[in-house]
Amino acid sequence: MPTTRLAPSPTGALHLGNARTFLLNWLLARQHNWKIILRIEDLDGPRIKTGADQQAIEDLKWLGLDWDEGPIYQSSRIEKYAAAISQLIKNNFAYPCICSRSEVAQAASAPHAEDSISIYPGTCRGKFKSLEEAQKSSGRPPALRFAVPDRIIQFTDHFAGPQQFDVATQLGDFVIAKNDGTPAYQLAVVVDDADMQVTDIVRGDDLLDSTPRQILLYEALGLKNKIPNYYHLPLIKGPDGRRLAKRHGDTRLSYYRNLGVPSSRILSLLARWSGIPESDNIQQLINIFDLSKVPRQSITFTPADDAFLKRK
Repeated sequence: MPTTRLAPSPTGALHLGNARTFLLNWLLARQHNWKIILRIEDLDGPRIKTGADQQAIEDLKWLGLDWDEGPIYQSSRIEKYAAAISQLIKNNFAYPCICSRSEVAQAASAPHAEDSISIYPGTCRGKFKSLEEAQKSSGRPPALRFAVPDRIIQFTDHFAGPQQFDVATQLGDFVIAKNDGTPAYQLAVVVDDADMQVTDIVRGDDLLDSTPRQILLYEALGLKNKIPNYYHLPLIKGPDGRRLAKRHGDTRLSYYRNLGVPSSRILSLLARWSGIPESDNIQQLINIFDLSKVPRQSITFTPADDAFLKRK
């Protein structure tokens, strides 16, 4: 059965940009009779906000979104990730890395996107025979990196179109487990999506370059036949052209809820941003939503949008 997932991370509250992506994912699913799983991606321990998971669930329900299974918490699936990590180590797809973040930044030559993520130059690849040797050398637990091959990854995104990445030069070896043993995002979502039979993934285009990494992991784990369809949608941004965040003021759904803004007005704005004839009825949106009409460029959240939501 075609299956998708809504996957909020409880590192903060859902804002209008998150809401738009979740809404479009939900509309596609309900249009095409996909199963929807709610998955809480709660592995980023230090950044997890107490109660943010329940807030996200309440916000999604308030908008009118529902799901068929879940919530499933990633933190309850650690054994699954550990098994995948062991398999990758055993088959020489992963290696220990003792480099600190600052060392990686200093050694790398190309910062990546607005997050200034550096491309790892492969300093530790082939350097240690085992995790134990790496830890003995540095005196601290190593992280684990995936050894990216020298090849081109191509795929066709169902919204963004044909994509091509030279993974070695554009992305570099990436972390699959942090030095505290926590599985990294790239690994966890592949294990989850394969295990949960997810066939269609709808997310923001800030994650477009995660796709070649995840395709490599599917292949390395013997799951090539489970690589899903991808739909990467343009983000909602602030007037400065950067993705929506606290720096653009309070755009949390809970902020507008507390002001008494009805969910129907939020839906109306999200519809306008998505090329849908404005409607505040979520069931009607299912019938009139057309993925081909969604703008191909990012949308700017303006003071006029904020005023529209707050009007009396």
